[in-house]
Amino acid sequence: MANPRWVFGLKTLLIFISLYLSLGSCLIADSLEDSTAQQKLDKVLKLPGQTFNVSFAHYAGYVTVDKNSGKALFYWFFEAAEDPDSKPLVLWLNGGPGCSSIAFGLAEEIGPFHIRPDGKTLYLNPYSWNLAANILFLDSPVGVGFSYSNTSSDLLTNGDKKTAKDSLKFLLKWLERFPQYKDRDFYISGESYAGHYVPQLSQAIVRYNKANKAKAINLKGYMVGNALTDDYHDHLGLFQFLWSAGLISDETYKLSNILCDYESFIHSSSACNDIMDVTSEEMGNIDPYSIYTPSCSASTGQAKWLRKRRLTVGQLSEKYDPCTEKHSVVYFNLPEVQKSLHVLPEAAPSKWETCSGIVSTYWKDSPITMLDVYRELIQEGLRIWVFSGDTDAVIPITSTRYSIDALKLPTVSPWRPWYDDGQVGGWTQEYEGLNFVSVRGAGHEVPLHRPKQALTLFKAFLAGTAMPVAASGSQQLISDS
Repeated sequence: MANPRWVFGLKTLLIFISLYLSLGSCLIADSLEDSTAQQKLDKVLKLPGQTFNVSFAHYAGYVTVDKNSGKALFYWFFEAAEDPDSKPLVLWLNGGPGCSSIAFGLAEEIGPFHIRPDGKTLYLNPYSWNLAANILFLDSPVGVGFSYSNTSSDLLTNGDKKTAKDSLKFLLKWLERFPQYKDRDFYISGESYAGHYVPQLSQAIVRYNKANKAKAINLKGYMVGNALTDDYHDHLGLFQFLWSAGLISDETYKLSNILCDYESFIHSSSACNDIMDVTSEEMGNIDPYSIYTPSCSASTGQAKWLRKRRLTVGQLSEKYDPCTEKHSVVYFNLPEVQKSLHVLPEAAPSKWETCSGIVSTYWKDSPITMLDVYRELIQEGLRIWVFSGDTDAVIPITSTRYSIDALKLPTVSPWRPWYDDGQVGGWTQEYEGLNFVSVRGAGHEVPLHRPKQALTLFKAFLAGTAMPVAASGSQQLISDS
């Protein structure tokens, strides 16, 4: 016969378990309800100047990363144009340091909405990356774009470490708000100074997952373009590119190598800055971010392009327009645009800027190399791709190739051209743990100058497949006549 005390204890235990499971279910349900409610609040219904309908949902708002200081990062998220539930999640970051991913990555590169020259109306980008993935844009760190802090000193203490830490906090909290993406394959991409942000954030995610013995963020890989990677090799390749393209004199080439090769890109000496001014003068009024295309005649900041070291600037639009960045300044300063994006009036900057001079000027830590981070992450088996537009004179293709060579990786598939609609789109080489892809005729912002080829590149990266080869019989001999 069963012991009455044992039976009573078992019944009590079962009741407690039932209550615990019930409470847990309620907490999960409440959490899901809270996240759904917040998603609804963040949903962008329609943008000023949008004269067309879209099939996808998009959301914009803030995620608080530090309650004590009142620090919040601004995001804009676009679901994939078709079947978002089956598509991966991709975070895009622009660099600077201090430049807005909304201004550049979204508004003139890979986002679905681009801005017309009137600064008031939009048009659809036919090569938007949300054709292949769910795309999340983040303005990072605080002081950039619409991201803000209630503690003004936060804007004076930004640096690489703090940016990676805050971006990780942002992702963890964003995934709480959008729990449907928690287990989704996740990738990070970006360009320029995001050559620091992207691998550093990837490293932070890998280490966080290990420390918690779980994949809190299902990171699969990252891809960077025209990326600041290693200061020594980036300087070496920069001056070689400028000289070989005929942009600077022999004397300046030699002096630049002597005075700058061993300098930090962000915290350069006065001697290095002085020779950079000479370099700028010798180059003249060209667009260093795309040396074969017209510069914006209205631009007044062009002459100090290297000294400022803001490593991302935009140039093109629906038809060739070197002043696209200025259209963004007009559009995102419109009160009705800010209202539609849920920008808090009390937190909005007095004037929205594509890049923050304060953030750039007061930047703290900036390691001289990312190669150690690459070595660590290659060992983790992440998919790592590096791409480069070959008409960029800021972080040129020569810099990228020198940096990759410094990793001493064995070649898996040798150098070859890749093709897009029967034409050479660029060149590629596959290494053990890393793929390199160049994009022919593209400047610093590859998706801006070669949007179709950039989308081909992005799809190959997500699929983990090699870049396209020439179709059979598509190559023709060219006569000498």
